[in-house]
Amino acid sequence: MKTPFVTKEQLEAIATQYPTPFHIYDEAGIRSNARRLKEAFAWNPGFREYFAVKATPTPAILKILKEEGCGCDCSSMAELVMAERIGAAGQEIMFSSNNTPAEDFRKAAQLGAIINLDDLTLVDALEEAVGSVPATVCCRYNPGGVFTLGETREGFQVMDNPGDAKYGMTRAQMAEAFRRLAAKGAVNFGIHSFLASNTLSNEYYPTLARLLFQLAVELKEETGVHIAFINLSGGVGIPYRPEQPANDIAVIGEGVRKAYEEILVPAGMGNVALYTELGRFMLAPYGHLVTCATHEKHIYKEYIGVDACACDLMRPAMYNAYHHITVMGKENAPCDHKYDVTGGLCENNDKFAVDRMLPRIDRGDLLVIHDAGAHGHAMGYNYNGKLRSAELLLKEDGSVELIRRAETLEDYFRTVIW
Repeated sequence: MKTPFVTKEQLEAIATQYPTPFHIYDEAGIRSNARRLKEAFAWNPGFREYFAVKATPTPAILKILKEEGCGCDCSSMAELVMAERIGAAGQEIMFSSNNTPAEDFRKAAQLGAIINLDDLTLVDALEEAVGSVPATVCCRYNPGGVFTLGETREGFQVMDNPGDAKYGMTRAQMAEAFRRLAAKGAVNFGIHSFLASNTLSNEYYPTLARLLFQLAVELKEETGVHIAFINLSGGVGIPYRPEQPANDIAVIGEGVRKAYEEILVPAGMGNVALYTELGRFMLAPYGHLVTCATHEKHIYKEYIGVDACACDLMRPAMYNAYHHITVMGKENAPCDHKYDVTGGLCENNDKFAVDRMLPRIDRGDLLVIHDAGAHGHAMGYNYNGKLRSAELLLKEDGSVELIRRAETLEDYFRTVIW
C-alpha cells in the first residue's frame, strides 16, 4: 500500500491557496533518502551523488540536495545555468550530453565542470570548442549487446539493450579516446556507463560495477592513464506498483563494495572515487501530482475527468506507465469501481489510469498521483494550450512554500509575435 505524505486536511487547506493541479514535494523524505544513499557508500571516501537535474529541474529541490552533499548531473545549457545559479561550481557539476553543441562545452568548461564525452569524435570537438582539453575528463562506455540480470524478484527481471542505445563508446573507442585525451593534456580520467533503466534489483549496481571496475583495470594497463573515478550513473529504480519490491540501497552499496575490493583494490586502484547520477531513486517517491475530480462520464466505460492532464505527468500517456492513485479521504474504502481516470487533452492516451479499481470517486474529490517527483513536472508541455502547473514544497516544519508558480496565459503568449 502506498501512503501519501500529506493528509486530506492538509491538501484541502493548500488547495484554497494554490488551486489544483499542482506538484508537491516532501522535503523531509528527500533529505532522509539522500542521507541513506550517502551512508550506503560511506566506505568510499570520494563518493558523490550527482543528482540527475533532468529528473526534477527545480532550483529549490537542487538546493536541498546540494545541502545534503549532492552535485548536479547536467545535460544541457539550461541545466548548467541552473546548477550555476544554485551555487554549484567546479567538480560539483558533471556534464553528460550527446550531440553536444560547442557553446555547451564552453559553458561547462567555464564552470569547471567534469565533462563526460559521449563519443570519440567529441575529443576533437571539445578541444576545438574550448581551446584545450581539461585536466579531468570522463568517457561514456557502451558495451553493446543485451544487458540482463539473471536475478528475478517477484516476477521482475532486469533487461535492457545497450546495443540499440545512442549513448557511449565501444570498448576500442574508450582506449583510443583515453590515449588521445592523454596526448592532449588530460591527467585524471573517469569512466561512465548506464545500462538499464528503473531496475528493481539489488544486483544491478554491483553487476554494472564489476563490469566497469574490470574495464578500468584493463584501460589503465593498456593506456597508462590515471583513472580517478568511476560513475555508475543512474538506473536504480523505485516500485511504482504497491506490490513491487523496493531496492535496498544499503544492500546495493555493500554489493558494490565487495566488487571494489575484489577487483580494484588488488589492481592497486583502491583510491578510485565512485559517483552516482540518480534521479528517479532520489526524487520520484517524494513528489505527488495533486488533482481534483471535475467530471464523470458513463458510456461504454466509466470515466473520471480530473483537472490535471498528460501535460502535467506524461509518463502514463508516453510509456503506458503505472502511477498509483489515492482518493483522499477514501483510503480505507473498498476499491469496487472500475475507472479510466482522464485529463482533458484531445488525445485518447491522456489517461492516468485505465480500468483501475478504485473507491467510488465523486466530483470534488482530491486525488494524489504517486511517484511523480521525477520525470513529472520536468516533462511537462503546453499541448492544447494547457498551462504548466505550480510546484510546492512541504517543508520539514509542516509549512508549504511555493517554489514554482503556475503558468499564466501571459506566459503562454509571451514568445508570440502577433
